[in-house]
Amino acid sequence: MDIAGLLGRGRICLRAPFRQEQEVLECLVELACRGGGVRDQAALLEDVMARQTLGGTAIEAGVAVPHAKSSAVESPRLAVVTLEHGMDLGALDGKPSDLFFLIAAPEDEELHIEILAKLSSLLLHPEFLAQLRQAKTEDDFLDVVRRFEGDSEPESHREDRRPLVLAVTACPTGIAHTYLAARALELAGKQLGIAVKVETQGAGGTQNKLTREEIAGCAGVVVAADRDVDLSRFVGVPMVRVSASEGIHEAQELLRRAVGGQAPICNGEDVLPMHEGIEQAGRKVYRQLMNGVSHMLPFVIGGGILIALAFLLDDPTLGYTDFGSNTPVSAWLRTIGNAAFGFMLPIMAGFIAVAIADSPGLMVGFVGGALAASGASLTSPAGTEAPAGFLGAIVAGFAGGYLMLGLRKLLDRCIPKTLQGVKPILLYPVAGLLMVGLFMCLVNPVVAAVNTALYSSLRSLGAMSRVALGAMLAAMMAVDMGGPCNKAAYLFGTSTLAALTVGEESDVMAAVMVGGMVPPLAIALATTFFKNRFTDEECRAGGVNYILGLCFITEGAVPYAAGDPLRVLPACILGSAVAGGLSMWFGCALPAPHGGIFLFPVMRNPAWYALSLGVGSLVGMVLLALLKKQKKWPWRRGITEDVPRPCESR
Repeated sequence: MDIAGLLGRGRICLRAPFRQEQEVLECLVELACRGGGVRDQAALLEDVMARQTLGGTAIEAGVAVPHAKSSAVESPRLAVVTLEHGMDLGALDGKPSDLFFLIAAPEDEELHIEILAKLSSLLLHPEFLAQLRQAKTEDDFLDVVRRFEGDSEPESHREDRRPLVLAVTACPTGIAHTYLAARALELAGKQLGIAVKVETQGAGGTQNKLTREEIAGCAGVVVAADRDVDLSRFVGVPMVRVSASEGIHEAQELLRRAVGGQAPICNGEDVLPMHEGIEQAGRKVYRQLMNGVSHMLPFVIGGGILIALAFLLDDPTLGYTDFGSNTPVSAWLRTIGNAAFGFMLPIMAGFIAVAIADSPGLMVGFVGGALAASGASLTSPAGTEAPAGFLGAIVAGFAGGYLMLGLRKLLDRCIPKTLQGVKPILLYPVAGLLMVGLFMCLVNPVVAAVNTALYSSLRSLGAMSRVALGAMLAAMMAVDMGGPCNKAAYLFGTSTLAALTVGEESDVMAAVMVGGMVPPLAIALATTFFKNRFTDEECRAGGVNYILGLCFITEGAVPYAAGDPLRVLPACILGSAVAGGLSMWFGCALPAPHGGIFLFPVMRNPAWYALSLGVGSLVGMVLLALLKKQKKWPWRRGITEDVPRPCESR
């Protein structure tokens, strides 16, 4: 597809004085009709205007690409108008548009997509845009287009010579951030001319796994992950280590560093070389914690929902003493759910320790988590009625990991090489188990006392204080939508649930969940009822957020927040806060930490909970509509014969 050929002389207007978008469109259509190929100019203009009402076509860097498929077009046409002064058309980067390309294609073909793809590959080059704006004549303009179109070897050859960057993405839940980061890196690679292959370590397992041959031949590696990732395979390769959110928002910069000699050589250790001091330590601790949380979540979610189903399917007329286990089906579900729940704390502690000390830390952390769950102490080795619980498991994971790390370093110095094989088989498990056992028996009573004080304080809170707590936790769920703040609120919610007897309900968990459901629902509602605030692509994707929001997958709102954080985040945070406060006010409570609408039948006050969710989502929708700029025309101007043609009137 030849862009210069589709343009040709006579279809370019430079430095036009237009101040209105419609004037530009009328001029573009008139230019496109020159030289034949269009049977009805008025019909083409009508189709172009109709397309604009569906969504603005301003992209970034001052460029707008209006386009239309029309029965009035016989063969594809391009036309260009540049402006003396740009106009604000709601581009995502906020820059005024001064360079307009019109694509006119036949109605029954998809040529406009092909043309747009080819044109977009040129528009990615800042130098190309700069030279187009400097062109003084049509011939100068066409020369720039021809030069950039032909300034390369065949596509297949170029692709063979592109540097290869490998990437690994992973987030704690393995759902949204994992795949958003992967997509961002792939798109950034296309824009920069860098071949990118991304391995995703999501909830469904590892996909697109990197091979040894690819690692050996790559220019660098980008690891965008919030949990533990095996880095041993990348030893000797330049590596950039960042969080998943940075992989989404800074994809181009990360790829440039990976191929530009700015990335340190990987030595197999999980470090963040781009950060120093406290920030690096904080990120490292967060990633270790999230490694435990990500492995714990399937046990929590699966076990919690099965327990909820056990109560839903039970027969209360058989008695409330064993409610949840009265019928064979409910007893079976509850047994399985309890088994999964029982592994929750050991699994979390074990994988926190793995993130610190690698595989030798698994057993130590697992046992430490089990001791935290039982509340074992020196005076009561069999456990107590006041276990260390959730907080104790976190302590056990970090303590076990760093104790094992210290033990490994000590034995490396003290044990001769001839006895090195004894360490992983005998010394690590025995010594590690003794150390973590003694440590947890000493700290369990202290942590249990902290837990008791914390939950006593929660129970003693007045109505308004509980409403404020619910609003705060729900708002935290919307602050970073899957990031550290979101996870902190979710962990607090699950910890309150874990402190209760199996089958009891947590109002704190209910506030946390509704706070996570509001952002995608608010965005879905806004893209449905206020389409002129969003692009076509955003509107098409908005409907999916109904499902994601109802299923408690907050990350569905991330692309919208990333594109316009100053407007989207305040709306979502306030909407979530309202929903969380109302949930607390109405006394809603959940028996499980996940599930969205599927938990409504087994929760306390489901009707009021649905009302809280609806009000919070509507508040978020209204704020989005008020804060976001209009991107689309709310009107269509009729076309009449006496309307002057802008290009002819100059």
